[in-house]
Amino acid sequence: MKKPSLFILAFCSFFLNVIAVENNFAPVFTKVENGMIQGILDKKTGLQMYFGVPFAKPPVGELRWKAPQTLENWNGVLQTTKFGPKPVQVEVFGKMNSRLDTMSEDCLYLNVWAPLKKNTKALPVLVYFFGGGFVAGDGAEPRYDGAAMAQKGIVAVTVNYRLNIFGFFAHPELSAEAPYKASGNYGYLDQNAALRWVKNNIAAFGGDPKRVTIAGESAGSISVSAQMASPLSKNLIAGAIGESGAAINPTLAPIPLKEAEKIGLEFAEKAGYASLKALRALSTKEVLDIYVKSKRFGFPSVVDSYFFTKTLPEIFKAREQAQVPLLVGWNSAEIPGMAFMNGKTYNSDNFVSRIKEMYPNDYEEVLKLYAHSTEKEVEVSATELASDRFIVYSTWKWFDLQRKNSTRPVYRYLFCHPRPALKDKTLNPGLAGGTIKKETNAIPTFKAIGAAHSEEIEYCMGNLYLAPEYSWEKEDYKVSETMQSYFANFIISGNPNGQNLPEWPSAKANNPNPPVMMINVVSKAIPAQNDERFLFLDKNYKNN
Repeated sequence: MKKPSLFILAFCSFFLNVIAVENNFAPVFTKVENGMIQGILDKKTGLQMYFGVPFAKPPVGELRWKAPQTLENWNGVLQTTKFGPKPVQVEVFGKMNSRLDTMSEDCLYLNVWAPLKKNTKALPVLVYFFGGGFVAGDGAEPRYDGAAMAQKGIVAVTVNYRLNIFGFFAHPELSAEAPYKASGNYGYLDQNAALRWVKNNIAAFGGDPKRVTIAGESAGSISVSAQMASPLSKNLIAGAIGESGAAINPTLAPIPLKEAEKIGLEFAEKAGYASLKALRALSTKEVLDIYVKSKRFGFPSVVDSYFFTKTLPEIFKAREQAQVPLLVGWNSAEIPGMAFMNGKTYNSDNFVSRIKEMYPNDYEEVLKLYAHSTEKEVEVSATELASDRFIVYSTWKWFDLQRKNSTRPVYRYLFCHPRPALKDKTLNPGLAGGTIKKETNAIPTFKAIGAAHSEEIEYCMGNLYLAPEYSWEKEDYKVSETMQSYFANFIISGNPNGQNLPEWPSAKANNPNPPVMMINVVSKAIPAQNDERFLFLDKNYKNN
């Protein structure tokens, strides 16, 4: 690689310093393996920030539906002061408040926030994967911003990865051309490429490549479980944080390669494209249009004998996963009870009827596990069962597998604090974050009886101030301070405990009622109360 000349660097530095002299920002330069990059120094916070840093070749043209390719070196200074384009998507969950509306197949960029102090090195690293069901979202959303974590002495990284048809499409011709003879999982492979980039480059920002904790919420949490399980990534991480989700049946678990190839082939043929060459010749918009027209919610991930060697339960039971500390949990009301009641009112008769419909052979056992004597009990139980079926059970199973098949500590939480109302009364919160106009929202909304899906993100990342659309109160900041402190401590040491925090015990393998940290205005650890329902679902989903 031809190195940038000292004259060029000096000129750039001088010019940018001149234009930055009257504000709080200045240019900052860092050398990574592919060349020199220029970011932003925030003089007030003492943080250096690099946005839109490429970590793989753009997956466009002939690289569409291929594993991410090694990035080429560049000459001169690469400007990394703006977020890169978000992955191609449609607004499935409403407006997600991304800080960049541009979207492109050329989306493999990451963002870095790091303390800028003399002799700063070997800092702990957080790599955060965004959520959105593998069909929406991006690493530039304000709720994932890494500045608050960086101010705690952590190098924070957010990552883009390919979504929907661009990220998880499998097809026999794609498998035939791949050196590992499989297809799909491109989004997961993008995440792995980002982790490899972090291993090779994070020291340039003061980070320690041996102290990398991966974290994420929903699809991001599912991604964390997947990267823990993959032989490609398990040795690149030192810790894991999962917020609501794991790649375990029934929550977006990988399926056999042949089944995924059949789905992809049938999709292509129905759209009128008999060959891979014809599909690759389409524009980005044309591919997105046929995907939207199909009304699919993404494509499944794949047990491809490359990224996934087996299902997650099989991998964890064989102790083949990353043997690292795990902090994992979910929210108290992930999804409204009406999602289970199917529109019927909350009363005992309706609940019993619905249980019999859903569990005709086991309804008596289910009714013992979910109280239903009063209208309030039905509302709570319907919410819990809907949440369990949606994403809680799979997260619990991940927790249970790790504590029983690892000697490393496992910590479990339940986030209980409901987010306050939106200031704009014409909006409703979306299921995965963001907002939806009330007049265009086809799904009825109900008063939350706990913390809904995705509500903990701003709290744990210390980013309430970046979501001004909500009416935050003093109690919200207290909850955020507690939760972010737990997360930061875990990233730093593999243990969430610290000064002025309620003690959070780890979960032992043989404890039938393992401790759960109830995160709320007053947080405390209590024994698990209702894990019998997860044991039932374990049998029902055949993951035991």
